Amino acid sequence: MIPPDVLFVFAAASVALALAPGPDNIFVLTQSALSGRMAGVLVTLGLATGVMVHTTLVALGVAVIFQTSQAAFTALKIAGAGYLLWLAWKSFRAGAADVAGRGVRRLPASQLYTRGVIMNLTNPKVAIFFLAFLPQFADPARGSVTVQIFLFGAVFALCALVIFSAVAWAAGFLGQWLGASPRAQVALNRIAGIVFAGLALRLLTAQR
Repeated sequence: MIPPDVLFVFAAASVALALAPGPDNIFVLTQSALSGRMAGVLVTLGLATGVMVHTTLVALGVAVIFQTSQAAFTALKIAGAGYLLWLAWKSFRAGAADVAGRGVRRLPASQLYTRGVIMNLTNPKVAIFFLAFLPQFADPARGSVTVQIFLFGAVFALCALVIFSAVAWAAGFLGQWLGASPRAQVALNRIAGIVFAGLALRLLTAQR
């Protein structure tokens, strides 16, 4: 049984980390502004799924590979950067939505969710961060460390889900406002492309 005070401290730290500007919340903000609030929420669900996958990797010890193997770390960050550059290319090529008919440009729910999952899983620094962060709060005296890590991962995912959904909801107002202007939509797509390219560069230059 994890003491309430430990859970409170962990949850507070998780909320602070989710609020700090970073690739995930910037990604949610951009997707929400481009495709609406629900798009941001679906991306957030994907990110939360990625969090639980990283939690599982930590619990199983697989995340150690990315901490100790430069080749594995480099391969994963190249894959992640490539995906972000592909999104940047699509954004630069995108035009304005049919504001008279469809309003804000929509993407399939499965595609938005998958974007969130891939965005989270292809960042090796997340795996290393979880490997360093989650075990700090686990105590063998309280029982199975693996179970505790899964519980802490679930709490972190829940905190991120709430914070990022709030970001998505707020950014959705921007998307609605820009939806009435085809020129503004094109400009937003270009900005999104720059953001994705910047995130790709940040990932490529990341060190363990």
